[in-house]
Amino acid sequence: MSDFLLTTESPADLSKEYFEKTGIPYIPYHFQVNDDELLTDTVGYGMTTKELSEMMDKGVVPKTSQPNTAEYEEFFEPFLQQGWDVFHVVFSSGLSGAYNACVAAVEELREKYPERKIIAVDSRAAAPGFGLMVDEVYTRKCNGATMEELEDFVLKNRDHLQHWFYVTDLKYLKNGGRVSAASAAIGNMLNICPLMFVDKEGKLKVYEKVRGKKKIIQATVDKMIEHAKDGTGYYGKCFVGHFNAPDEAGIMKEAIEERITGIDGGVQIFEIGKTIGAHSGPGTIAVFFWGDEKVEAKN
Repeated sequence: MSDFLLTTESPADLSKEYFEKTGIPYIPYHFQVNDDELLTDTVGYGMTTKELSEMMDKGVVPKTSQPNTAEYEEFFEPFLQQGWDVFHVVFSSGLSGAYNACVAAVEELREKYPERKIIAVDSRAAAPGFGLMVDEVYTRKCNGATMEELEDFVLKNRDHLQHWFYVTDLKYLKNGGRVSAASAAIGNMLNICPLMFVDKEGKLKVYEKVRGKKKIIQATVDKMIEHAKDGTGYYGKCFVGHFNAPDEAGIMKEAIEERITGIDGGVQIFEIGKTIGAHSGPGTIAVFFWGDEKVEAKN
């Protein structure tokens, strides 16, 4: 068998329909609510993001966990046994230890299946931004790119995959330890929405604090125009993600398309999955696109 298999992970936050259409297998992450049993973050099955969001609104603080090395081995091995080589795109190493667990599994499997080729590459991306990377890799694979060419593409372009997002309730960032209780209380009182991004290490950073919903939407679109390839002439793909905020995602889509008219396929909306949504919280809105090199925080 000369072809190879493209695989990825559930926090790519692509839809059930997307995975079914492309046939891309993914390894699921895990989450837990109320200290109950560990649940599998499958896409389109089990607890919905809406159900998890409603639980969080009532005070539940979910926990999430990555696949371990043994789970990665169990995920990859059937493909290798069937004669496939595997190209795997991994969730950001700046947000999870999954990449290290994945690499350990790959090293073990290379020894066990020396005739097979397996490559795992760190996307340094998250949520539908991670999905946008997977989508581009899939397109290039369909156009005949080799595993080595895909690895080179990811390594050279992951710093150009822009992530800009905001949250509407700071208590969820407080629960995750990203802001203090005092900052969350004051920020919510003043209707402050932090505009955040993913840096070159794949970590979440606050860029600036914006007051008011209309202004944060405008600020996010401004950042897209500032950093997108060709600015208002951007013609690549753009994904908008939301965690139980479909109406606001629609408003963001309209705001982007009002100022950038040539986006490939129009702005596509995806749900932010349970792994990321458990930390960012209900009302999270994110925008992902290809652009210049990722910025650094203001302070």
